[in-house]
Amino acid sequence: MKKQLSCFALAGAIRLLLMTSDYQTLITDRVEVSTALNSWKKEGVYLHNAGIDPYSGELFHESPIGLLAFSLMQKYLSIFALHVLFIITDLATAWILASTAQLYMAELIAREKEEKSQLPAEKAKDNICISVRDTASASILYVPATYLLNPFIVLNCVGLTTTVFTNFLFALTLFSIIRRSVFWSCLSIALLTLQGLYPVTLMVPATIYIAGKNSQTCKVAVAKIILTFLTLLVTLLYASYYIMGSWSFLWNTIGFILIVPDLRPNIGLYWYFFTEMFEHFRWLFVASFQINVGLLYIVPLALRLRQDPMLLAFSYLAIAAIFKSYPCLGDVGFYMALLPMWKHLFRHMQQGFIVSCFLLFCTVFAPTVWHQWIYSRSANANFYFGVTLAFAVAQIFLLTDILFASVKREFALRYGLSREVNGNKAKLLLE
Repeated sequence: MKKQLSCFALAGAIRLLLMTSDYQTLITDRVEVSTALNSWKKEGVYLHNAGIDPYSGELFHESPIGLLAFSLMQKYLSIFALHVLFIITDLATAWILASTAQLYMAELIAREKEEKSQLPAEKAKDNICISVRDTASASILYVPATYLLNPFIVLNCVGLTTTVFTNFLFALTLFSIIRRSVFWSCLSIALLTLQGLYPVTLMVPATIYIAGKNSQTCKVAVAKIILTFLTLLVTLLYASYYIMGSWSFLWNTIGFILIVPDLRPNIGLYWYFFTEMFEHFRWLFVASFQINVGLLYIVPLALRLRQDPMLLAFSYLAIAAIFKSYPCLGDVGFYMALLPMWKHLFRHMQQGFIVSCFLLFCTVFAPTVWHQWIYSRSANANFYFGVTLAFAVAQIFLLTDILFASVKREFALRYGLSREVNGNKAKLLLE
């Protein structure tokens, strides 16, 4: 508890110092931090208060519920109070993630004990897997620490992006799923879907998690979850209609995400590809890109990871952060904060060093190449896109490595692994 409190205090102090420094404006304007979807723009609120539809142009892309919340925040909160609100939201997100990790570790320990009890004695002797129990306490401590001290998350909070509130809803979703709360899971996913569309995929792990332990029949439980989600989503849509008085917001929220009309640079893959593409091919590749992020991996991953819905939810979050239309560093930092929950898999991972180097180099090179492109004019868009492409590749390697490590550990638990070669104890030597 003392370690966690000190970590929370340090994280809050870092955020507050940066928010009150001259670097705050610089961070807010970075394309890696703020995008068309998450930047803290006051223009939409001003237009709405002036009686002008903020969705009539291409400026505002938050949901009407978010518009109402931001209007109240700007009306009743000072600049300092607004900064404190962002910091408190980030700290609350970390606390919820710590609670989620604690519950998940307890489930993993119980599952591992059951699996090992079914393992033959001769295979149990040869098993070299790290026990979840040995890493549980560290995982519970590292999850909030990784979130609070991750530079991606710190920049996301200091830049006053609405991703701070999105990450809070993501954390609430994961906590509600592991607590098997139908209403709160569906409500948080419905709010995220209304704002970002792609989080609707989280209904798959939520349904597997909740229905799998439900005392009712599986079909009834699944029907109940889906019906609750659709009811809440329709209610939120009509509430948005009531706030705006029209359905114009759909085009500038969900339509904006699907069609990708804004091609300003970001850390994603869309902007450069569609800038260089011939216009008559645009709809074909828009459909291809959206199918890749929204549909292609849902069923295969759900079938393979149905026994571990939390890892399945992590996979969907990572895929969305890599391939979504307008990603930012806050999206990447959130799913990376969940990695310590699978600390027992790190032994089976093979590309950790390579991925770490890629992420570090891309983080440093991105602002450097941007300066050369925009200000020095000694580079062009290809240089910046090369960095974003390498950043995406590193994330893909990270995701595939953790999934393959899960498969290898599952194999080791079931069949055992031996360190003997030709009857002799094997030894790995690096020369």
